[in-house]
Amino acid sequence: MSELVNLKLEIRDKTGKEASKKLRANDYIPAVFYNPEGVNIPLKVREGLFHKIWIKAGSTSVVELEFDQDNKTVKMPAMIWAVDKHPYKTVYTHIDFYGVDLTKEITVSVPVEVKGTPKGAEDGGVIEIYRQTLDLTCLPVNIPHQVIVDVSKLEIGDNINIEDIELPPGAKVDYEENFAVVGLMPPYQEKAEPEAEEGEETEEGEETVESGESSREE
Repeated sequence: MSELVNLKLEIRDKTGKEASKKLRANDYIPAVFYNPEGVNIPLKVREGLFHKIWIKAGSTSVVELEFDQDNKTVKMPAMIWAVDKHPYKTVYTHIDFYGVDLTKEITVSVPVEVKGTPKGAEDGGVIEIYRQTLDLTCLPVNIPHQVIVDVSKLEIGDNINIEDIELPPGAKVDYEENFAVVGLMPPYQEKAEPEAEEGEETEEGEETVESGESSREE
């Protein structure tokens, strides 16, 4: 197992909107740690420090949270489960850390990434990703950053189904039907508008004039 990325935090003494507002004013992000056993710990983390870890780990890597509690240094493996941001500023407003057991499998939504140029691209084929993410079940330390799908052999009309995808070692996707993940669609074509008959054009023109006259009278 590779060494986990370490993230140092601090316990929050106060919670609530006003307390969180003061934290953000001092370059802290309010956060919370929780796990399936019901543990819930309010935390805070320096914004600059978190940003570096977030860029490196994202939502698919386990980080080691480290903070002092009851005069002891506590270390807990966790996923960065949810990150709230300001609507239009590049400012983090809250973070959820989800505690994990490194010996137990977890299900995580992992992005789908395509690679290669389809054979059918020469004929105008367009890649269509039907599933932007896949719910992978595996040990926390084996979660990949993305699921790579090679589309180089696709002709127009071909699909790559979940059964065709080679998942990372130890990972699996639970499914009942062999659903399509990626496909190569025919080139997009704009639909030509049907030409109106000469009689229909005259009638439409008369209606427009009548409508205009009525409007002026009002």
